[in-house]
Amino acid sequence: MKTFIDSSAFAKRYIDEKGSQEVDDICRNTEVLAVSVLCLPEIVSALNRRVRERRLSRLEYLRAKNRLSEDVADALIINLTPEVIARTTMLLETNVLRALDALHVASGLEWGADLFVSCDQRQVRAASKAGLRTRQIH
Repeated sequence: MKTFIDSSAFAKRYIDEKGSQEVDDICRNTEVLAVSVLCLPEIVSALNRRVRERRLSRLEYLRAKNRLSEDVADALIINLTPEVIARTTMLLETNVLRALDALHVASGLEWGADLFVSCDQRQVRAASKAGLRTRQIH
């Protein structure tokens, strides 16, 4: 199965919280995992926010960042192409989405994902409406 996972769900692999085990299971059971080129900077940003809030130590941050880098090296990275941008525009015109959320959905569509995984309800709804099989992580 080809699984596209957005940053909100993929981050749960590096921050132990509700849904983390579910995301780990999805990642282990997929044949090909893809993420948007936006995924790494979005997760690094979230991890740094937790460091600033003192909810994550510097050492925990470095470990999580290293795991993220290893995982992303094994994943397919979907770049921002003219086709992804065109799909993003269409999604923004037909759904209530933030721009970066629409870019994730468009990336999954352009790649032809068998499964689109996210924590964001509006994103999952837009992906489903566009024809992707979805799974929302709570």
